[in-house]
Amino acid sequence: MSSPAASRLRLLKAGLALLLAAPLGWLAWLVWLEVQAPTSGLGADPVEAVVHYLGEWALRMLLVAFSITPLRHLFNALPGTRASLGVLFARSRRMAGLFAFAYVSLHLLGYAALYLQFDWRALLEDFVERAYITAGLAAFVCLLPMALTSTRGWQRRLRQRWQNLHKLVYPALALALIHLWWLTKDGYGELFVYTLWFLLLLALRAAPLRHRAVQ
Repeated sequence: MSSPAASRLRLLKAGLALLLAAPLGWLAWLVWLEVQAPTSGLGADPVEAVVHYLGEWALRMLLVAFSITPLRHLFNALPGTRASLGVLFARSRRMAGLFAFAYVSLHLLGYAALYLQFDWRALLEDFVERAYITAGLAAFVCLLPMALTSTRGWQRRLRQRWQNLHKLVYPALALALIHLWWLTKDGYGELFVYTLWFLLLLALRAAPLRHRAVQ
């Protein structure tokens, strides 16, 4: 790859990283407003607002990370300069996945710290007694080994097992959606969108497999 192309790719990756981090910046701004004047940034229940905000963006980031491979296949099939976007998506997949894991971790940390004050016995009780908490924690458990083995070194050591391990993203996303379905009491519009997004990505990911099977 030529030096100008490499520089352009690094710039695009930096821009994508800023875009993925933007929701955290907005949350920091809302918290600052809340500190200056209560209810001005996070509403009547700041704890619930922070935890739900992080949870919503955790699911969105998981879906974004899950979209990287289908988008890479799409742009790789296009002629000319658009194919360079396929390279960008290929190089950004790990970054998007780690951002998604960071949002999920912050959501869990916010719940443990703000709701439970790090009462691990209460967390265990919630895990056993509340189905939506069980689903959410199970999604985190699925994502944890993926995040820990996201480096090239682990990819080389695990080889084919690395690919199999990272298929845990499928149950993780399904469990995250179940978590939100069971948690939601009204306003299902966004949830339908997230579910359709997930199902569409499943179909797009299955298409190359069907094509190879036919060949």
